Amino acid sequence: MRAVWLREFGGPEVLVPGPAPDPTPGPGQVLVEVAHANITFVETMFRATGFGPFAADLPLIPGNGVGGTITAVGPGVDPTLVGQLVVTGTGGTGGYAERVVVDRDAPIPVPPGLPLDQAVAVLADGRTALMLTRSANLRPGDRVLVLAAAGGVGTLLVQLVGLAGATVVAAAGGPDKTALLRGAMLDVVVDYREPGWADPVRAAVDAVDVVFDGVGGTLAREAFDLLDRGGRMISYGLASGAWADVPADAAADRAVALLRPRPRPDELRALTEEALAMAAAGRLRPLIAQRFPLERAADAHAAMEARSTVGKTLLDVR
Repeated sequence: MRAVWLREFGGPEVLVPGPAPDPTPGPGQVLVEVAHANITFVETMFRATGFGPFAADLPLIPGNGVGGTITAVGPGVDPTLVGQLVVTGTGGTGGYAERVVVDRDAPIPVPPGLPLDQAVAVLADGRTALMLTRSANLRPGDRVLVLAAAGGVGTLLVQLVGLAGATVVAAAGGPDKTALLRGAMLDVVVDYREPGWADPVRAAVDAVDVVFDGVGGTLAREAFDLLDRGGRMISYGLASGAWADVPADAAADRAVALLRPRPRPDELRALTEEALAMAAAGRLRPLIAQRFPLERAADAHAAMEARSTVGKTLLDVR
């Protein structure tokens, strides 16, 4: 089968297409014929340095989220699963390929009426966005700052914040991304690459009650300074390369809660199912703005690292 290999850590060019053995489902497993593979920013960080939530030895096929059709099952698995359209995690590796084998309990059926590519776009980002909004305990009238609001998670977060009746303060880097957000008629949109970006936020809403931080670093510290007393800061990513540098005593002085959610596997599955159901009902709309064929995984990673992408980036396998 066709796949993309990672044999050494480094720049996007280390992602090299090549053949791989066809996987065969063993007892308790299913074979998924992959149509689309999800790309997350943390995968670019793993490719570059080996950093990430999964430990794995090289060489390997990267990728942790796919969507496709179950085409075979192993011994002891219900044969009626064959033909089912599903999305699934792969356990951390193996997703940039034509076929994957996973445990029979891993796949989640795609709800009727939801296109498979949209389901893949929601697989990781939708459950993350739901987890974050639940952790923040959003209330109507809250002023909510979303950093990286034009990204895959960010575009879903701003929708969920709006559904909660809160005020959306969307921050993104660069004029193309802020133009996209302004086109969505959000409450407040700012470019955090501009000096003094926090000033228009203060002018518009005075302070914020919640910060969703997927960036970390200096930007997250500047966002922390915008929080009102008793606010909540939820950190879920470090696209800058470092977590938010917010001293615990500084947060305590202002009664700010610093949160970094760590859901259990069963909670993640429930959140994924809910996000898929919301997408099928049209209440959550993923933005798939970039698509690359499997063989151009390196180009997809390069675009994401250059911060030139908006919304979700997918690999189209077939």
